[in-house]
Amino acid sequence: MGKEKKIYLISLGCAKNIVDSENILGLLQQKGFPIASSLEEAQIAIINTCGFIRPAVEECIDTILELADMKLSGLLEHIVVAGCFVQRYGYKLRREMPEVDAWLGTGEIPMISEVIDGLGRKPPMFLINRPVFIADHDFPRVQTTPFYSAYLKIAEGCSHHCSFCTIPALRGRFRSRDPESLVIEAKGMADRGVKEINLVAQDTTMYGRDLSPGTCLEDLLERLLEVKGLEWIRILYAHPSGVSEHLLDLIEDNERICPYLDIPMQHANKKILEAMGRGPYGEGPADLIKRIRSRKRTISIRTSLMVGFPGETDDAFRELYDFVEMAGFEHMGTFIFSPEPGTRAARLKGMPDPEVSEKRFNAIMSLQKAISLKKNTALINKTVSVLIEGVSPETDLLLTGRTATMAPDVDGQVLINEGNGTVGKIMQVLIREAHPYDLIGRIV
Repeated sequence: MGKEKKIYLISLGCAKNIVDSENILGLLQQKGFPIASSLEEAQIAIINTCGFIRPAVEECIDTILELADMKLSGLLEHIVVAGCFVQRYGYKLRREMPEVDAWLGTGEIPMISEVIDGLGRKPPMFLINRPVFIADHDFPRVQTTPFYSAYLKIAEGCSHHCSFCTIPALRGRFRSRDPESLVIEAKGMADRGVKEINLVAQDTTMYGRDLSPGTCLEDLLERLLEVKGLEWIRILYAHPSGVSEHLLDLIEDNERICPYLDIPMQHANKKILEAMGRGPYGEGPADLIKRIRSRKRTISIRTSLMVGFPGETDDAFRELYDFVEMAGFEHMGTFIFSPEPGTRAARLKGMPDPEVSEKRFNAIMSLQKAISLKKNTALINKTVSVLIEGVSPETDLLLTGRTATMAPDVDGQVLINEGNGTVGKIMQVLIREAHPYDLIGRIV
């Protein structure tokens, strides 16, 4: 296929998917394919999909069907679908969605140029294998996040065996990137003006254990602290069993490491955690939180929780509720258990009625809303460092930004109603008003 047809990429799912999408765009750009800035000007659409849980799958299907309608109307010529959704459902997709012109599993990103060149062939190309690919610093990448903030994927895949999770099947075994490659990429980011890097993997705290010689997240952080120009280094997706004292020491002693840990706890009840395949491993959830809270530097904690898991009794939920109250998470996401086909948890008995799970979800989110408001209110009349992100999409009368305790896209924001801010610069903001998830202040 010639290089005259413009390509538009739609990225669904998590931050790790964003990195994959940036690699896809980088490879296409390197090969000379023109990239469209909007779907309307494109002849080819690529969807990089998520397939983790049912709502993500439904979003994928809806997006594919929407593009199929455009293709039927002559507004698009070709549709390519890549990523976890393809890896999960395999060859039956080709039969059920004939409108799609090519399919790529999670490990087939390097083949995207060949796929685009082969569009129009019959039958549609379908590339799916056991995932082993991981991009390094030499692999082309186009940054789609704002110029001052980027994701650094330090590992791929997962070797945990959580009973509810499909990720090991979708992404392959856990495999770390070479530390030198990560430092080189981080230096390149800093040279381009990136001020904030967010470390991502399925489990960042497992980083380096599979390498020879072995290394660890803490060693990597010490290397990244040597990179000039990086002002914020944030750790996402930390496993509860991997939060070491050395890691907490590094966060406490280095201002450039954000006082922030994203630790998906999933639950607090011992039996539920064991049924989930998540321990507890020696240290219970409450003890972990107390250990983090004991530090002199206040470390904000984001977590993910699940309600409605098979076997979750009223008492088990009450334990989870009390745990959230005790922990006082700064940020929290909760979802209702979904029995995903192919997982061990889907075969477990004793799943609560949907109405019960919905009530538990609402109760725990209501509790978290009150906790978040209380914590944000405590910041009123305090001056905090804020990374200025630009004009609010809702009104050009406000600027938006984030503190070091707010990760991009998933946490709240700081709305600035007074003062001149420079996009991409970390500036001092006096907080004057607080809401459950957002703060309002002025630049000082």
